[in-house]
Amino acid sequence: MQKEITLKLKPSEAADDSVILTYLAQSLAQPVESILGFYRAKQSIDARNSKQVWINITLQAFINEPFTQRPVQKIHFGQVQNAAKKVLIIGAGPAGLFAALQLIELGIQPIILERGKDVRARRRDLAALNKEGIVNPESNYCFGEGGAGTYSDGKLYTRSSKRGDINRILNILYQFGAEEKILYEAHPHIGTNKLPLIITAIREQILACGGEFLFEKKLSNFIIENDTIKAVETADGNRFTADAVILATGHSARDVFELLHQKKILIEPKPFALGVRIEHPQSLIDSIQYHCSVRDAQLPPASYGLVEQVNDRGVFSFCMCPGGIIAPAATNHGEIVVNGWSPSKRNNPYANSGMVVQVDMADAANYFKQQQKITGQTSNTNTEQNPLLLMQFQAAIEQASFIAGGGNLVAPAQRMADFVQNKLSADLPANSYLPGILSTNLSSILPAFINNRLQEGFKLFGKKMHGYLTNDAVVVATESRTSSPVRIPRDPISLAHPQIKNLYPCGEGAGYAGGIVSAAMDGERVAKQTALVSH
Repeated sequence: MQKEITLKLKPSEAADDSVILTYLAQSLAQPVESILGFYRAKQSIDARNSKQVWINITLQAFINEPFTQRPVQKIHFGQVQNAAKKVLIIGAGPAGLFAALQLIELGIQPIILERGKDVRARRRDLAALNKEGIVNPESNYCFGEGGAGTYSDGKLYTRSSKRGDINRILNILYQFGAEEKILYEAHPHIGTNKLPLIITAIREQILACGGEFLFEKKLSNFIIENDTIKAVETADGNRFTADAVILATGHSARDVFELLHQKKILIEPKPFALGVRIEHPQSLIDSIQYHCSVRDAQLPPASYGLVEQVNDRGVFSFCMCPGGIIAPAATNHGEIVVNGWSPSKRNNPYANSGMVVQVDMADAANYFKQQQKITGQTSNTNTEQNPLLLMQFQAAIEQASFIAGGGNLVAPAQRMADFVQNKLSADLPANSYLPGILSTNLSSILPAFINNRLQEGFKLFGKKMHGYLTNDAVVVATESRTSSPVRIPRDPISLAHPQIKNLYPCGEGAGYAGGIVSAAMDGERVAKQTALVSH
């Protein structure tokens, strides 16, 4: 007999299978010997009680029945080298990779064109980015095999359950080398140190099945005839044809948005969020969240999620990284973009999170009008019916941050309480951002509607988490790549672009996903639709 049992245990108890077995026997009113095995179906942390942190575990127990491992459907990928149908995928992030796997399942050959490098070569460019402030526009934290998620934490939590089968995505990641715990943890996480190996395994599977995977192939042109996409050209002069094109280029491919606009292919502005990245000592977040002076060794570093409405606008935490570092995520020279990531053990001494404010078209238009008044110069930015306006606003703040930092990817920063008080910090705390930070009054960089709401938001967050509002924390600008500032429209049923036949916008860059799992699900959805394209 099998039975599902939920237990509420202390962290030390939840980490010990022999203790779990004892509690299972008590709960089932069975002798220990009758329980022939169990596996964890769900697991979450409950830290709401100020005196004790609990671990809630749902277990599948086998009573007087031979134990069998967790049922995980392993997908078989067949050969597609000589497939009658071929689909081009532009971009090797999660949307592109999972689209390729889905195409192989459907008997279609995927041809992936990635502007960046493979994960191993990409690592060298990231080292130069962190240590020397050298930005390779084609190989960085945003561009390269695996996309922005590869070296940006590998968080797998999503609320996008209506977009696809979350468990299927997690099972595939497990099949390609992720730890089993991603299948049962409430907030699964792979870790930046482990995700590259999984991405490599997926690529090797695609190649073994007869798919093609080409690096350093930057999209430069669409070949369109009779409103139908026929081919794409890359910057090295090559042309690639296929039955359909999946455009999965990520939220930072500004040149792709500009190319679409230049060729009069319909795109739309999409509201996004912009702000800062804040970093606390991890021990401080642990003490606040776990109500203790020292974190239990069996508990993971604590995380948090915060949101408030300030003057009718959302202010919220984004991509919280316990035990992580702040990383330079610029994709071009002359800009500062910060992001965060954690290794699988989350064992760095700092906790960081994006803290951002919603931005819409009116905000961007007002910003450029104010800048024009300040400088007395006529702006080249068209604020009327401009689908790239929010992208241009995003770029302008990133460039202002670079100037304030003085170059070489040094980021402007301020202690948290000083930021709230609009006071220049006399000095800055130790932090994880390797290129370095420079004391700056961030109100000189951030537009007032963002700066002021962040100040009020931090005050409210400090009331929710006592001790959170502190000068031991540092605020670093600019967290700006939260999502795409452009949406590439598509038909809600066919998922194809409404204007260009056989062109399928996909994933986070097209405005239809927000993270690894939701992008992967969108990639699968779009791949299924390309299967309906006739030759």
